[in-house]
Amino acid sequence: METFLIKALQLILSLSILVFVHELGHFGFARLFKVRVDKFYLFFNPKFSLVRLKKINGKWQVRWFAPNLPDHLQPLLDAEGLPKHDKKGKPIMVPAPVEQLDDNDWRKYPETTEWGIGWLPLGGYCKIAGMVDESMDPAVLNSEPQAWEYRSRPAWQRLFIITGGVLMNFITAIVLYGVLLFTWGQEQLPVQNAYLGYDYCETALKNGFQNGDIVLAVNGEAVHLEKDALEKIVIEGKQNVMVRRDSADTLIVLPKDFGEQMLAAEEKEFMAVRVPFVIDQVADDSPAAAAGLQAGDSVVGLNGKAMAAFQDISKELELCKSQRVALSVMRGGVVVNDSITVSEDGKMGVQLRNPMPYFKTEKEAFGFFEAIPAGWHMMTDVLSNYIKQFRLVFTKEGAKSLGGFGAIGNLFPATWNWQIFWNMTAFLSVILAFMNILPIPILDGGYVLFLLYEIIARRKPSDKFMEISLNIGMFLLFALLIFANGNDILRLFR
Repeated sequence: METFLIKALQLILSLSILVFVHELGHFGFARLFKVRVDKFYLFFNPKFSLVRLKKINGKWQVRWFAPNLPDHLQPLLDAEGLPKHDKKGKPIMVPAPVEQLDDNDWRKYPETTEWGIGWLPLGGYCKIAGMVDESMDPAVLNSEPQAWEYRSRPAWQRLFIITGGVLMNFITAIVLYGVLLFTWGQEQLPVQNAYLGYDYCETALKNGFQNGDIVLAVNGEAVHLEKDALEKIVIEGKQNVMVRRDSADTLIVLPKDFGEQMLAAEEKEFMAVRVPFVIDQVADDSPAAAAGLQAGDSVVGLNGKAMAAFQDISKELELCKSQRVALSVMRGGVVVNDSITVSEDGKMGVQLRNPMPYFKTEKEAFGFFEAIPAGWHMMTDVLSNYIKQFRLVFTKEGAKSLGGFGAIGNLFPATWNWQIFWNMTAFLSVILAFMNILPIPILDGGYVLFLLYEIIARRKPSDKFMEISLNIGMFLLFALLIFANGNDILRLFR
């Protein structure tokens, strides 16, 4: 339960930050072009809000747990002063004069933005005056455009207002990556310096890899870092992989659908560096304490087998539960042979040291003016890789691997770590920007498509076309959300 709460809190905080900056992008460009913003809300507020704020006559007013008020409307009248009706026989409503409202009614002051926090933590919104969105508000459609409204602005200004959210998400990712590099720097392990090699997922092992292999090149292109191997093999789908195995170079030819096979098998990781088994602490009353093991000892053999990688030793311990086995450790440069009784759960009762100091890594520190360009480079790398692997979504295996809020939450660690949290937030900011700019009606990219049509054709799409398109977009979006979160539920039961 504690793990779930920590992951859930990280997810809510991360998405809240990203939704806020996204909507702030829309808000900023709207106000830049003198367009009114009726409401700006973090979280949704059906029926009521936790808190509302509005600046009226130069003073801020605050209301707690305030119920939502309906729009101030009146019937649209014809030339004879009679109410007009739509095709369904309902009266056509348009905005009513605000002078009719009481001075304490916030609706009387539409020139300032109402800020608030809703109670449903699934996003947020920025309601821009005169914007025809997925709600297809009849009051907007049936009234004349006003000077302060979105729809009265030229297409190029509306284009900036629409893309402002995506732009802010990209900027947020750049800044976060820059701050991470400035604060912690960057430490990377070249694959050839992983002297114990790598362990590979089951799909990779079935297709010719062996634990301990080191990837040297893919399709003739040298591999420097683990992420390079992942990008070339899994994301780009390249097939010819040269590995170093037992001091010899070996060619592995992968099938074209290797990436799809990994998705179908729900593999969590393609490759993981093999690390030495160096003891940092010995638990009291443990098998290791009884055997006289000490901090700094390095296990190099178990059960009569020479082995140094933690992964191999932990697997061997699992096979020797409650048994007494031979043990070899390196202590002070000398191999010491002894024996140990493995616990019932296949453990020795030790805590390992951080393995990174035992590898020759590449460390780089970044000054303030170096960090932002480096952050830009990291953002574009993440975006490029995401676009490349997006092709897998359109495969059968890729569709099954789609996840919703549960899958996103599981990206966060079970313990709170600010470095990982901000790194994941930067990553999600890139993904949110990319998904929002897709040319699907209801998303920002769909509105961009409509605006580009208007600029080229010199006329706006009809209201009927907009209504149909946005309804289709709404259906597709809800279907995707249901499908992705349904996958999460199925994984939970499996």
